[in-house]
Amino acid sequence: MKHLLLALVFAAGPALAETPVAQIVISGEIHDNPAHQQGHADLARAIGAKALVFEMLSQAQADLATPDLIGDRERLQTALGWNASGWPDFVAYYPIFAAAPDARIYGAAVPREAARAAFSDGIAATFGPDAAAFGLTEPLPDNEQVLREADQLAAHCNALPAEMLPIMVSIQRLRDASLARAALTALQDTGGPVLVVTGNGHARRDRGIPVYLAKAAPDVTIHVRGQGEFGRLPRGGFDATTLAAPVDRDDPCAAFDQG
Repeated sequence: MKHLLLALVFAAGPALAETPVAQIVISGEIHDNPAHQQGHADLARAIGAKALVFEMLSQAQADLATPDLIGDRERLQTALGWNASGWPDFVAYYPIFAAAPDARIYGAAVPREAARAAFSDGIAATFGPDAAAFGLTEPLPDNEQVLREADQLAAHCNALPAEMLPIMVSIQRLRDASLARAALTALQDTGGPVLVVTGNGHARRDRGIPVYLAKAAPDVTIHVRGQGEFGRLPRGGFDATTLAAPVDRDDPCAAFDQG
């Protein structure tokens, strides 16, 4: 099936025909839509990205993406251990690397052991000494906490026990802040522009990476793009939004509906 990326842009943001001018460009996706990965690649090429930050990689993995591997998809895939990662096929993601072959690669994934530690120690302790700079020592307003817990419940097919919802919200905050910190590290190291490749939920302006960037580095300029599908718009506020043809996918909650 061919996945066509549309240059459909809403009035809320600048036309994609205009290359975003920002130090950090955040590009969201629906993970299983290859048109969205191609959209990242097009954006990386258009802005001349000096650094790529991936939600899908840990920093340890990113360090293995050496320049001599960028031109060889199979060797890069093997070095990254992608097949064991649980992410969609590397064939979809490789064009992003190929579009900016000289860019430095950064990973922002929160390791599983760190996520587990956050359950007992809290996200501020897990994040480290700069947690306050990114706002992780501050609780969310009560109404925002309620909204985010409801979103987490819906995202997990209404199958999570109530006591798990607060920690799931906290882990999401930890991941958002980790992506923001990796983007700032990449900007400091390379001078930018930096492209952040992530899911739409992490990219959203109202509660995702931009919130933590604004807290930690308010003078850094950012541009945020969401990528949706016809009939499925990303939520949360973006500077520009594109739509692609939807992909065929099973209902992730079907197993829960069988009783």
